[in-house]
Parts: sequence; structure tokens; C-alpha cells
Amino acid sequence: MMTNQPQTILFLAAVLDYLIGDPWGWPHPVRVMGWIISQFSKFTFKYCKNKVVLRCAGILLGITLVIGSAIAGWLIVQAANCVHPLLGITVEIILLASCFAGRSLRAAAEDVLNHDNTGDIVAARTKLSQYVGRDTENLSQSEIYRAVLETVTENATDAVMAPLFYSLVGAAIPGVGCVPLALAYKAASTLDSMVGYREAPYTDLGWFSAKQDDIFTWVPCRLTVITLALLARKPLHIWSMCQRDAIKDPSPNSGWSECAYAAVLGVQVGGINYYRGVAKHKPLLGDDLHPITKETILQALQLTRYAFLIWLGLAIASTFFDHQLPLAFVHLSF
Repeated sequence: MMTNQPQTILFLAAVLDYLIGDPWGWPHPVRVMGWIISQFSKFTFKYCKNKVVLRCAGILLGITLVIGSAIAGWLIVQAANCVHPLLGITVEIILLASCFAGRSLRAAAEDVLNHDNTGDIVAARTKLSQYVGRDTENLSQSEIYRAVLETVTENATDAVMAPLFYSLVGAAIPGVGCVPLALAYKAASTLDSMVGYREAPYTDLGWFSAKQDDIFTWVPCRLTVITLALLARKPLHIWSMCQRDAIKDPSPNSGWSECAYAAVLGVQVGGINYYRGVAKHKPLLGDDLHPITKETILQALQLTRYAFLIWLGLAIASTFFDHQLPLAFVHLSF
């Protein structure tokens, strides 16, 4: 299966993300992707008015950015390897760490909670507005907690587990490596967050990006739900609750991710949110057994860390057994 080097890169990238995350102002692949999406969107909206042309442009954007990101990542690593193998490993670790957003997700949540600790709810609302799309000006403390928990649990799959999943898949494919597929997924996720809206003006330009991200996230999302269910030691209960509630969510993935965490933590998410003054009702996920508190949010973040470490540990363990089993058969044959 996978060689030792990809496992070392995966481990060190995870450590790098844990220690420093994504320092503000540093070069980051997602910023490059975002700039490309923004420039393409401006050009398209300026010169393309026809619905069919906009949809074709959306397909072109989605396919080109995802495949282009994978190829660019592979070429950068290969170029660094040509200079020196150690440089290649270093570049691969940095690129892969940029795909993991565990520390950034925790920092964003703590950023809001720290303002709440001071009792300054206005500052907490302002800080929250930097991370969520809903209106935050009139949110109560409990609604702030719900918004943070929903953001943390939705992005646990998109920003943490799915990039790890695709890095593991890439590492298992000879000649691909950890980075290309992880960058491809980050491109799909960035496209969805920037243009994958059902509302104008992105209805036609972003439809393909939204569907593409749904497809790419489907498998890692279900695996994340299973992992959380096993961590909670009640897999049948968690899965049945997701089948009961998550299917009500219009997203085939975010509802499952949020519902799994809600079921494990014994809380309920969803309800009425306001976007630019317009009320939008999200389906209720989970049972309202306990109130959502700061501790609930920290528990959710810890569950994500455990799930991430389990997947990473299994990948590293698979290499050990992959190398040890053939040696054991050799010894047995003598």
C-alpha cells in the first residue's frame, strides 16, 4: 500500500497544522484559488448574460480549478524534489498542512467564545459575523453558541476530515502523493463556499460547483459520521438519528455532519436564521436533551480532533502491518 515517506509527511503536516495552523498573511493555496474564482466570476458576469453560457462557464470553472489545483500541487512537489529530496518533503508537508484546518477551526470558535467570556455580547456578535453568513446583530447568547456549534460541526467534515481523507487516498495511489487530491478537494470546497449558492447572481454559475462539492464530500462525510458514532459507543443510535433528521436538510452532507455531532452531544441544532433580514428555517437536528454551552462547543472540537487522529493513526498503522506481514511470512517459511 503506502510507503513510509507519505506517512511521515501526513504525520508532520498534522503536527504543523496543530502547532501553527494558517498564520494570517502567509501565502496560502486557498487564497490563490479564491483570487482565481473571483476574477473568473467578475469576467463571466460582465460578458456572459445567457443562462446556458453561465452554466457552461460554471462547469469550466469547476473542472479546471479542481484538476488544475491537483496538477499544480503535483508539479510544485516534483519541482522541489528535483532541487533536493529534503526540499520536496518540506514543500509537501507545508502544502498538505495548508489543507488541514483543524487549528484554524478551533481558533475561530475560541475567538468568538473569548469575547463572550468578557461579557461583551456585541463584540461576540461582531466577531461571529466574520465566520458565518447569517445576520448576527441581534443574536442572543444561546443563539451565538448555536451558530458557533453549527459552524464547527459543519466544517469538521469540509475543513478537516475530508482533506485528510483525500490525502490518504492520494498517498495510496503510486505516483500521486498526499498533496494533489487534498488540494483538489480544497478547490472544490472553496468553489462551493464562493459561488455555490442557489440565490442570484450565482444560481447558474455556481450550480456545478455546489453539486461537485456535494459529490466529493459524500463519502468522507459518512465515514466521519461512522467514526463519531463509534467514538460515542452508540453507533446504531447515532446513525438512526441521522437517518431521521439529517435527510431533512437540503444539503446531503452538512446536515449529516451537524446531526451526528448533535446526537453525540445530546443537543439540538437548526431553527430560524436570518440572512440579510430574511428568515430561513433550517430543520431541527438532534434531540434537545442539553443546552448548548461553551463546553459543548469545546467537546465538539475535541471529537473532531479524536476522529482526525484515529484516521491518521490507522493510516500509519496500515503501513507498519503492510511491511511487517511479508516479513512474518518469510520467517514462517523457514
